[in-house]
Amino acid sequence: RKGFTLAEGATHRDPAFRLSIEKKGGKGHCQRRFGFTLAEVLVTLGIIGVVSAMTVPSLMQNYQRQSYVAQLHKVYNETSQAIIQYVNDRNAINIKEAGLLSNDAIDEFVKKYYKVVQDCGTEYSPCFADEYKGLNGVSKGALFNSTAYNHYVLASGAAVMLSARDDNIQFYIDTNGRKGPNIVGRDAFAIQIYIDGTLDDRATPYVSSTTPPTKDEREATYTNTCANQTTGGEWWGCFGKILNDNWQMTY
Repeated sequence: RKGFTLAEGATHRDPAFRLSIEKKGGKGHCQRRFGFTLAEVLVTLGIIGVVSAMTVPSLMQNYQRQSYVAQLHKVYNETSQAIIQYVNDRNAINIKEAGLLSNDAIDEFVKKYYKVVQDCGTEYSPCFADEYKGLNGVSKGALFNSTAYNHYVLASGAAVMLSARDDNIQFYIDTNGRKGPNIVGRDAFAIQIYIDGTLDDRATPYVSSTTPPTKDEREATYTNTCANQTTGGEWWGCFGKILNDNWQMTY
């Protein structure tokens, strides 16, 4: 007969459906299991190890460079704001008019507008390390050893050394004080504060004490001094290179 009653339908099973159920979970059902052999696992781990060995050092170096720049940028911002405040407090238009171009005035400026945790006066130690090196590994000795400068350690941990000139201020920084690596261009930098309060590098050979260098002059100074530090006292160009590269340490 072609049809069936409701009662019959309750117990009715389509043969094809029954066959499907039996294949999936019925007696004699066989499940295929998938996995990896020990050799495959070891090969995979070996590949991961090789890739890590190639990439992790580079990632760590990039992170360290970013850390150096972040510390430098912090001191840069703190100093820029302090200079603006100093000039405004005296209703002046530049640091010369504000009377900042003397070492006595600089000493007062630093102690008022920064949080100083150590004042070393005209002695570099213990504010700065006893030895610094260039990017090429050549020792530059006690780079911050100059009695013509005032030396301080700030609350941020940075050590700074300043000295007034006729129309600018020489401003030298070790972004983390006596701690390493104590390398010019990594944690030690030379900066010039121009008469309008701008913090910049300077051209080498020295072109102007009142006008910041151009982008090309910064690049040339980096090539001649920062990247090729064969002369003990010359260590300009590192800060200018960072400015040129939009606050990135690309060297």
